This record gives sequence, C-alpha cells and structure tokens, in this order.
Amino acid sequence: MCEIPNRKFNLTIKTIPLNEALGTVIAHDITEIRPSEFKGRAFKRGHIVRKEDICHLQQLGKEHLFVLTIADDEMHEDDAAYAIANALMGEGLKIEGEPKEGKINIIAVGDGLLKVNSDALLRFNMLGDVMCATLHNNTIVKAGQVVAGTRAIPLVVKRKTIDEAVAIAAQLQNKGVIDVKELRRPKAGVVITGNEVYYGRIKDTFAPIITKKIEAFNGEILGIYYAPDDERFIEQRLRELIDAGADLLISTGGMSVDPDDVTRFAIRNLGATYITYGSAVLPGAMFLIAYLQPSSIPILGIPACGIYHKTTIFDLILPRVLAGEKIERRELAELGHGGLCLNCEECRYPVCQFGK
Repeated sequence: MCEIPNRKFNLTIKTIPLNEALGTVIAHDITEIRPSEFKGRAFKRGHIVRKEDICHLQQLGKEHLFVLTIADDEMHEDDAAYAIANALMGEGLKIEGEPKEGKINIIAVGDGLLKVNSDALLRFNMLGDVMCATLHNNTIVKAGQVVAGTRAIPLVVKRKTIDEAVAIAAQLQNKGVIDVKELRRPKAGVVITGNEVYYGRIKDTFAPIITKKIEAFNGEILGIYYAPDDERFIEQRLRELIDAGADLLISTGGMSVDPDDVTRFAIRNLGATYITYGSAVLPGAMFLIAYLQPSSIPILGIPACGIYHKTTIFDLILPRVLAGEKIERRELAELGHGGLCLNCEECRYPVCQFGK
C-alpha cells in the first residue's frame, strides 16, 4: 500500500493491490468499455469487492484500487451532482435515476417548452469543476426526454464551489436555471384575409396549414372566417371569434406595406395593445403580435410567407405564447441570431439551426 498526497484537495489516496482488496469499498465508479458493444459503469461507487469481482477488475486493466478520505470541506462527485442538479432544476423537471460516473441526467416530467437561462448557465459553467449541458432554449420536449446533463468534473470537489453553483440558481427568485413550461391547449380563431381569396379568385391554402399547426399542440380551431381587405370587416370577424370563446386569434395575410394590406389596422381597431410589427426572422419579417386587453388574448398576424414556407416565425413564436410567455419587441429582435432559415430541400426543423 502506498499513499499519494493530492495537493489540490486535503485528501490522501491509498493505493491497494487488487489481491488485497477483498472486502474494501470502491471509492469511485469504474467504467467498462467494450468497443461497439458497451460503455458504462461496471462497478458502482460504494461496491464492496467480492472474490468473483477480482477477475472482472483484472479484465478492466485494474491491478490496484484506491480508497480515499474526503475532508469536511469537500464533496464526492455523486453528492455534488445531486446538489447542483437540484439547484439547476425549476418546474417540470426531475432527476433520472442515480448518478452514473458522477453524471446526472435531468429529464422532463411532462411535455412542454424548455426554457434555459443562458446567462445563469454561463456563470455556472464558468466556476470550473462543475458543468451543465442542455438542449437549446425554447426546444419543445416530451415527457421523459433528457434535457440536460450535469456533473462535478473531478472525483472530489470543494464544497465552496458547490455552494457557489447553488447560489447562482438561488438568485433567480424561485426559478431554475432550467425549466419546462407546460403548453396550454389553444382555442384558436382564424381570419384569413385577402380579396383574392374572399371573392374566390384563388383557392385558400392557409386554413389547412394553420389547422395542422394548432392541432399539433392538441388545440382546437373554433372557427375560420374569410375577409376582404377591409379593416372594419376583419375587425368584426375577430370580435365574433372572441365572443365564441377563442383564447388565441390568428390573422393571415394583409401584413405587408401595400395600400390594400390593412389587417394590422383592424387588429389595432380591435383594441389591441403592445402591438409589435416586424421581426428579425426570415421567413417572417412582417409578423405581428399583439395582446387584446383586458383579456390578454394574444393575436398573431402571419404574413404570406406562411403559405410558401413549411417553417416560419409562427413555428418559433406559437409554443412560447402557449407557454404563457409575453412576446414583445426585444423577444422578436433576439431571434435575429439564428433567425435565417436555410430553405433546405427537405425541411428537418426542429433538428436544425433555425431559431436557435
């Protein structure tokens, strides 16, 4: 047996020959790798070495095991992982199982929208000796899906570091660095505008597109109206949908700067506030979002690009609205970074860079 001091931590590592290890407690997870077959934990921290384990450990290249003593101001990687995972998690999340090799997976409890506080996550990862990797902010996730993984990087980490990591999450006022927001099921009312559609000059293609996107969130279409380029007519149809119980209004077309494009004026006449017209996304630069007061019913104005492109700003904003997020100028401006669709021949959204 030999003792090796570790200068970074106040601990001593005692190296034990494998043939003397019977009955000792393994101090850390031992990984096994079988190429093209398996990579994972062969022996768990805390396992008591038995006679039948010796051959297996030798096959893993182990001739010695080590035992360590952890000082009062230190934590083992598993204990640290539990502490930081619980600090990182907000609503809609839970830990998957137990730590494996010091790493904990964080999974969604139910379907929803993943929200990541990227500033807090950066501060967390800047600490060193701890890390957390997540999916992109605003990713739609399913129940049981892994959304983040976190761990303490060394086998033993200073308690001070863990305390600092936990404090970063505590500063978010009862919110986690990571959350999954439940999405409400919308009752949508739709007004499709344009003289060419209203008078039957061309066939409408907007209705099936909007219906499919709303039903993807288990929503319901309460009604679809067609309107000419007349702001009073459009306004009246929107009011009728509100009276029918719509909690989400969608208006398509009539969003450009042409004289006949009056949809946004009808929305203003409706009594909407917090009207934001224009976004930093292509396709979708002429998108509009507003909120009707005092009910706070969101109104989404989709420009004509919604017909020609499978994925637009509507797909980026709709789940955030259903998660209860208030979308205004800043939120639309922030989408500029990653807001350029590549118009791939085969759309792979959301498995692409658009909106991220």
